[in-house]
Amino acid sequence: MTIAPILPWPLLAAVGLGALAFTVWSLRLRTPATQQRPSRPRSPRSLSPRKVRPALNRCLVVVLLLLAALRPGWAGGQSRTSTAELDVFFVVDTSTSMAAEDYNGTATRLTGVQRDVMAIAQELAGAKFSLITFDDKATVRMPLSQDATALQTSMATLQPQNPRYAKGSSVTGAGQLLKERLAAAQEQHPGRPALVFYAGDGENTSAEGPAPIDGSDVAGGAVLGYGTEAGGRMRDSSRNTAAYVKDRSQGGGQDAISRIDEQQLRSIAGQLNVPYAHRTAKEPVSDMLGKAQPGSLSVSTKDAPGRIELYWLLALAAFALAVPELLRHLRALRAVGSSAPKERTG
Repeated sequence: MTIAPILPWPLLAAVGLGALAFTVWSLRLRTPATQQRPSRPRSPRSLSPRKVRPALNRCLVVVLLLLAALRPGWAGGQSRTSTAELDVFFVVDTSTSMAAEDYNGTATRLTGVQRDVMAIAQELAGAKFSLITFDDKATVRMPLSQDATALQTSMATLQPQNPRYAKGSSVTGAGQLLKERLAAAQEQHPGRPALVFYAGDGENTSAEGPAPIDGSDVAGGAVLGYGTEAGGRMRDSSRNTAAYVKDRSQGGGQDAISRIDEQQLRSIAGQLNVPYAHRTAKEPVSDMLGKAQPGSLSVSTKDAPGRIELYWLLALAAFALAVPELLRHLRALRAVGSSAPKERTG
């Protein structure tokens, strides 16, 4: 049998010792000395099993959870594994224009970004992923992590910026934040390659020109462009109707049209030293990745010895022990509520 702890040993040991110490302390609180005859010394009152059981039960739940955190298991079978020793940064444009409905027909541009990001993450399984979004400000939505489920959740909840709060966005608005995150990743893991996938439509609505992006720490990646030259309308998320964003330059009477700016996107690709790819949902992600990965990177997929996990059995046992305790507390709260004096009316 082998173990694969999900937390550092010192932390698990500290929690275990803390649980045992708390159990002993709670039992001592339940053993007050009884006052007897002055001629006889005080003796601790023996505890009944009914009073001891809750404290021991809680301690056992904690112990089972700690054992589950050790992830015990044994070797068995074969598993298909894919690993990629690199950091992957997704820089996603979430400005209002990404709501334009000109991707693969009438889908929004952000829909295409969500599809491609998760396809890239699947192809690069085992890498660490980070998500940075920008509109009129840049935000780290997800720091570097191998948790693909967290990335999927972050992408699924992305929404284009509400037009009511849009103040104009720069296509390189995330440049400084990206530079800081790349530098931090290099400091933590020197020499580990970093891929950057920039996804946007290239539409710059800021009053100032876009600042250049520093691509010195970028080992590969791609700039992904979304939208068409004909453009598309954008749903107005600030209203509860099916209305579209209006063109204020035309007096607000016509629907605003957003168009892709591929020249701007190619300029960003040049600054990052990565290829540019226009995404239309017709090209497989694998074709784009073949150009995005530098030759020095090695992504391997092979059969490896499998592992039968046992942590879920321990977690299930802990849950089974915790349910009666929870029900007991609920009954106690209900009893307190029913015994509380009711206010008189009239």
